[in-house]
Amino acid sequence: MLTLSGATFAAASAARGRHVRFHWPLLAATALALSGCMPATTQIASADPADPAAKVAPVGYRSTIAPYSSLKPATPAPWRGRNDAVTPQPKQDR
Repeated sequence: MLTLSGATFAAASAARGRHVRFHWPLLAATALALSGCMPATTQIASADPADPAAKVAPVGYRSTIAPYSSLKPATPAPWRGRNDAVTPQPKQDR
């Protein structure tokens, strides 16, 4: 996607007859690629992983199948009664 937009931008610049010195999408892609190489800067203030008295976030549990309800096939209802219940009633004026 970035290559396509870069090629389109270069073709448009060439068609206009101008030479572009700075290519913003290339700079953005380079910055994004290099940001993955940087170390995380957040640190816990003087917390030792081996310290049993260290404060930690509470652990919660939420089931992934909690709203599940079984959808096993049920015995079929009599179709004639169900069909008659949803059919429109005939009009009286005809």
